[in-house]
Amino acid sequence: MNMIKIIINIFLIVFMMPFSGFADNLIKKPNVAGQFYSGNPQQLSSQIQSFLDTSPLPEESRHVEILIAPHAGYIYSGHIAARAFKYASPNTYKTVIILAPSHYYGFSEAAVWDKGGYETPLGTLEVDEDFTARLISGDPLFIVDPAAFEREHALEVELPFIRTVFPDAKIVPVIMGQMGFDACEQAARAINEVIGDRKDVLVVISSDMSHFHDDATARRMDAEAIKTIEAADAKRLWQQCALRRLELCGFIPVTTAMLLAKERGLELKVLTYGNSGDVTGDKSNVVGYSSIVFYRGKDTGTGQVEQGEGSLTLGQKRRLIEIAKQTIDLYVREKRIFDVTETDPRLQKVEGAFVTIHKRGKLRGCIGNIIGQQPLFLTVRDMAVSASANDPRFNPVLPDELKDIDIEVSVLSTPYRAKSPDEIQMGVHGVIVRRGWHQGVFLPQVATETGWDRETFLSQLCAHKAGLPPDAWRDPGTELNIFTATVFSEHDVHE
Repeated sequence: MNMIKIIINIFLIVFMMPFSGFADNLIKKPNVAGQFYSGNPQQLSSQIQSFLDTSPLPEESRHVEILIAPHAGYIYSGHIAARAFKYASPNTYKTVIILAPSHYYGFSEAAVWDKGGYETPLGTLEVDEDFTARLISGDPLFIVDPAAFEREHALEVELPFIRTVFPDAKIVPVIMGQMGFDACEQAARAINEVIGDRKDVLVVISSDMSHFHDDATARRMDAEAIKTIEAADAKRLWQQCALRRLELCGFIPVTTAMLLAKERGLELKVLTYGNSGDVTGDKSNVVGYSSIVFYRGKDTGTGQVEQGEGSLTLGQKRRLIEIAKQTIDLYVREKRIFDVTETDPRLQKVEGAFVTIHKRGKLRGCIGNIIGQQPLFLTVRDMAVSASANDPRFNPVLPDELKDIDIEVSVLSTPYRAKSPDEIQMGVHGVIVRRGWHQGVFLPQVATETGWDRETFLSQLCAHKAGLPPDAWRDPGTELNIFTATVFSEHDVHE
């Protein structure tokens, strides 16, 4: 009898080992590190950064809520995936949901890795357990099934990009099984319900396009698929892929994304398309890839952008004014730099900013950094020192002036080149004029304070800031870059 019990116990232990491993170890180990992408942290980080460095930023402020990126080996599709992640990079996200197809595991639900984290060579991404719990409890379509993740690469390949671009975000890893169109609708509704009105959630859709056709055939098929996505015809995309007339290995996550985008009122932009033949030179047997983003809104026309694209809460504005004020006081009185730390992720974002000092309503100093080179709170601190002591137009601020000064902070969006001077809106856009070694900048509020029209504004900018002829802005060889600014003063942040 004892021998029978021993045999049964051994059998149970052996039988349960794969499953207890998942239960005991909540950190999912990578499946394809060293295959689809480098397993060496330094090499991987360098490769991803090179992809991002060659990807352009959006010309306008866009709050990306969903992106589609490929999941092939990085040598084939990494540069295309980087386009979508770079486009979304100006935004701040606390949660990133990844919807990926199942290549190996047959099931008809959506499996969630609901606890712990997901390991990558660049570090472990923490699971947003509150979000996963709400998703699973809110709809029976979402289940916990670790076996769905055992071999899958489609989700994993997106994680090093997420770790690089959004290092502080938690993740919601989801593998989607063989789901019908109605189930895609159900999944989109459930995800939308949990997201609610949050603006700090990004949904990453993992999908390649056509597989193993010649270049011409692949491009025809993929162009039709992209056209269907642009037309927001989710049902047709699902049907045509189910019939194999179109090919996206992640057509179920893509269909779900299209339905979610419709629920959330999003627009879309196709960023780029290519195939493996572009890299290998072999056009006979290619796999297609695309980067697509779904976004909400753009600049509001007031110099501020929607929450999630970079806007600041009242508390965050108050904190930046406080940093600037304490910095100026300490530096003017004691010539010491304010040693400040900050835990707010929004204020840790790398951004450009100006600090302006007024004394009894008159300009007393203004210095800024147009392109962010360090976290915003440190940019504000350093520009506060410069505005009080290093503006060449003024003598340094003296201690007995401190009681009479007011502080204004301008947080800048990423500049982009204007297509023509007509694009510049007075009171909304700041402008950087550049030709050769000559450069000058006006903040958006300059037009408001002076009442200048566009022609006067640009002429004054050229002549008095850049040392150019007043009409240099009319020359096509003169570069006009524009940006918006969130501007606030001490008076704006009082209760």
